[in-house]
Amino acid sequence: MAHILKKSAFEGVKGPVVTIVMDGVGVAPEGPGNAVKLANTPTLDFLMKNYPLRTLKAHGTAVGLPSDEDMGNSEVGHNALGSGQVFAQGAKLVSNSIETGKMFHSETWTNLIENVKKNGSTLHFLGLFSDGNVHSHIDHLKAMIAEAKKEGVRKVRVHILLDGRDVGETSALEYVLPFEAFLADLRTDDFDICIASGGGRMQITMDRYEANWSMVEKGWHTHVLGEGRQFASAEEAIETYRKELHVIDQDLPAFVIAQNGKPVGTVEDGDSVIFFNFRGDRAIEISKSFDMGSEFDKFDRVRTPQVLYAGMLEYDGDAHIPHRFLVNPPEITNTMGEYLADTGVTQAAVSETQKYGHVTYFWNGNRSGKFSEQTETYVEIASDVVPFEQRPWMKCAEITDTLIEMIRSGKYKAIRCNFPNGDMVGHTGSLTATRISMEALDLQLARILPVIDEVQGVALITADHGNADEMYEVDKKTGAPKCGKDGNYKAKTSHTLNPVPFIVYDNFYADKYMVLEDGEKDFGLANVAATAVTLLGYEAPSMWKKSIIELKK
Repeated sequence: MAHILKKSAFEGVKGPVVTIVMDGVGVAPEGPGNAVKLANTPTLDFLMKNYPLRTLKAHGTAVGLPSDEDMGNSEVGHNALGSGQVFAQGAKLVSNSIETGKMFHSETWTNLIENVKKNGSTLHFLGLFSDGNVHSHIDHLKAMIAEAKKEGVRKVRVHILLDGRDVGETSALEYVLPFEAFLADLRTDDFDICIASGGGRMQITMDRYEANWSMVEKGWHTHVLGEGRQFASAEEAIETYRKELHVIDQDLPAFVIAQNGKPVGTVEDGDSVIFFNFRGDRAIEISKSFDMGSEFDKFDRVRTPQVLYAGMLEYDGDAHIPHRFLVNPPEITNTMGEYLADTGVTQAAVSETQKYGHVTYFWNGNRSGKFSEQTETYVEIASDVVPFEQRPWMKCAEITDTLIEMIRSGKYKAIRCNFPNGDMVGHTGSLTATRISMEALDLQLARILPVIDEVQGVALITADHGNADEMYEVDKKTGAPKCGKDGNYKAKTSHTLNPVPFIVYDNFYADKYMVLEDGEKDFGLANVAATAVTLLGYEAPSMWKKSIIELKK
């Protein structure tokens, strides 16, 4: 056992240390778009008034992203929460690999390029089409296209998944039109390139945690088979759907670009395909669709072209999905889960499907499975397959049911859970639904806290990033909500740059330590692991960020 924790002078709390992640709940001033403040949340208000409250950085460099202009996300947030450290993350890794040329000298890139040159076939790019820098970045796509031309590739097709979630909800043409100009500059008699298909990210292709395989099936039929409603251009498709359906970009239906009634970019035997998202959760299922052979049984692929397929990263390091990838993921080591397992501390994790992977896979440093079958219990509660704004309470009551059982059982010393409401409902852009989601969450906090007191435990209540705290686009100069052409506030569906709360709920041991002030430390999500371990009665490993509490001497 290489990762044993040392006991501290504090014997540790009697009950469990429960880390509660209120996904997407940031700290922001009151305003017309702050669903957290607008909601009736007596329990959360009570906690913030009567218990130690600090704020944590949950974006940018605090979670390993390139700059503090980069919004955080649930994946990097849970990496930081679970590891107690800050690692260079997807966007930064990919950008560095491109800038240094390392990507283009990799065996995977070389094989992909040589394959299409040898076969006279097509190089396909598929992924989220924006600069949101959460799942992907359009600059990465542009750099790869330019390099492909430089290396003698003759035919390229691009399959675009429209965002409207990590960027403005109706910003698709702000990316499509300049990109079409970029392609026009590159296009020659020897370099045939165009957009071939697309659709909204919440309609096709980018499902996660196997919640809705029909999304992936739609994507397969669109991108691979070229089946679906045809348009002359992506611009025409977007404008037509907007007029017909009045939906935001993430909800735009699939479309196929065609000439003379024939799709311009089906995927055929001998082609190479690159999925250019760097974030893994919404990349795994489409990767399985390409990588798995006859054992694939999630939907009828109709036709399975023999291609070389690669992801931007390895999206699941344990299951090795996909088989080929362009950039090595960060090696996250010395995680809290590993240390606790090696020390013999019992652990439990629970969430619903939408965030189950976050309190397990991402919490454990992008590692599938448990560190110890004997000391760990993971519970997944199946998410509803309905639009989140239609059922904004999601499964928070069921998560609480399980959490209470875990606390009362006496089996576990370290428990973690995630309530997805603030994030998943916040992404819909519906202020009303998001406010209701916060009220549903608050009801569950009211159920949990008395049970923690029953067993003399402690709760650390925090979040992984902001979202519900800023439901309208904000003017950076004035701080006021932006208005659309119709005079109404413009909905915001992306994460925020706001800090997140950190509350220490403890009615038994507060005389044993002091909670450091925000000004004393530059606190971020990575400081939570050491805090939890300190409350368990152990010394945090030296490579972790410091604890937010300090034991009294």
